[in-house]
Amino acid sequence: MNQSKMHLVNKIFNNETIRVVWDKEKEQYYISVVDIVGVISESKDGRKYWNKLKQRLKQEGNESVTSCNQLKLKASDGKYRMTDVVDIEGMFRIIESIPSKNAEPIKQWLAHLGSERIDETFDPSIAVQRAIDTYRAKGYDEEWIIKRIKGIQDRKKLTDVWKDNGVESNLEYAILTNEIYKEWSGMTAKEYKKYKGLRKESLRDNMSDLEVLLTDIGETTTRELAREHKPYGFNENKKIAKTGGQIANNTRIDIEEKLGRSIINNENSLNYQYKDNDNLLEKK
Repeated sequence: MNQSKMHLVNKIFNNETIRVVWDKEKEQYYISVVDIVGVISESKDGRKYWNKLKQRLKQEGNESVTSCNQLKLKASDGKYRMTDVVDIEGMFRIIESIPSKNAEPIKQWLAHLGSERIDETFDPSIAVQRAIDTYRAKGYDEEWIIKRIKGIQDRKKLTDVWKDNGVESNLEYAILTNEIYKEWSGMTAKEYKKYKGLRKESLRDNMSDLEVLLTDIGETTTRELAREHKPYGFNENKKIAKTGGQIANNTRIDIEEKLGRSIINNENSLNYQYKDNDNLLEKK
């Protein structure tokens, strides 16, 4: 399998993360078998359970095992390991081999997963509408949502330019983005999120209008400079990203001078906050 033509799109089932990979050439999902098996079997060690089940299925001549492929997926400890994956049809066959009350809900989830992506392939507006509905449910107004969708489109244009200029990995995209953030805000994206009291939440969704504006200036300037000068490779694009961030910082200085206050603030849009001593949430 050509992993370079795939990307990881983690999905959630009953608060459990299921690692799912989208093959853009074949236009189908591949699912981590150990993740699904772990959910269905409720085993503390899904990998060990799957290894035993796989051995039994091989002895029985079950075709679902022979249809398994392996991809290098990111594990919970942050390391990448070769992991058995299978398409949705193959996953259904494996599920049939596991006696569990969780089998039917996961089947329905897989069926929805498959139809959802097929629908979005033929009509991408479905995915956009889903995002809009989610933001509306969170209480964002229509003007904000329009700007947010445009921001997503602009971000894609930037990564497309980086890709054309020889930068392809998501890790390198993140590093280049951090260079932009550091130049205008003095913080990496991770540090910025921490400052705002965020964890998994989107940083941009919790920015003020002016913070979003400076982010847009930094990223749009970087994109246009990269288009114009065509730097090739990570190091050359890193220089351009720093320049884009510096230009955004110049704008920040001008605005703050007129406002008489800092644009950067630790406010967020959450109606809850994380407690310091554990992972629980409490309402503000």
